[in-house]
Amino acid sequence: MTHDAPGAGQNTSAEASDTLRVLLADDQALLRGAFRTLLDSAGDITVVGEAGDGREAVALTRELRPDVVIMDIRMPDMDGLTATLKICADPDLRATRVLILTTYETDEYIAQALRAGASGFIGKGIEAQGLLDAVRTIAAGDTLLSPAATRSLVARFLATPVDTPPRHPGQLAALTPREREMVALVATGLSNVEIADRMYLSPFTVRAHVQRAMTKLEARDRAQLVVIAYQTGLAGAAPNGGAGQV
Repeated sequence: MTHDAPGAGQNTSAEASDTLRVLLADDQALLRGAFRTLLDSAGDITVVGEAGDGREAVALTRELRPDVVIMDIRMPDMDGLTATLKICADPDLRATRVLILTTYETDEYIAQALRAGASGFIGKGIEAQGLLDAVRTIAAGDTLLSPAATRSLVARFLATPVDTPPRHPGQLAALTPREREMVALVATGLSNVEIADRMYLSPFTVRAHVQRAMTKLEARDRAQLVVIAYQTGLAGAAPNGGAGQV
């Protein structure tokens, strides 16, 4: 278990408020070191601690209150999924978001991570800039799934019965045409930035549309929005892109 003491290499006062504080949880010290170097190289991100297993991750999260915990799954003593559940179930840690970063992008792990309360699920094959963007996305309150995780989530949903009745396409009536476009694109696994690039909109505008759609459809997170898109038949209706009125 390692963490930085207050004042030891950390930003303070007004500067600290603009810096995203990250806790790394991975049982491989070499990987933690590589991730720390990458994250600390970004001007708006700083690593405040490292944990070698899930139990240490929970303890350090309670002590340091990071904005984002980057969590591996397979770790000794307590695995990352159990640690995620404990962190997300703690009302004192509501402001902390968990990003699962793993080699194992299986449908079972993805489903368990989302049920535990993780805000994102990405593979360790992600590029350096992608990891930095993922941390910023999670910290901003968005849910992030890699394309592989999105495909696995959808495949799992289509292959197994659900507890709730299927949604009828008529339930989409509350959405505006633009919101329908956004939901259809979300269902393909695109991030808000990628959707913005495709539709020639600002990421802020895309996020606003997606959040309004989630509210109208009573989706608790982006993952559930993907499932709703498939339940209603909206998935697959994503436009090819192009400018238009918002």
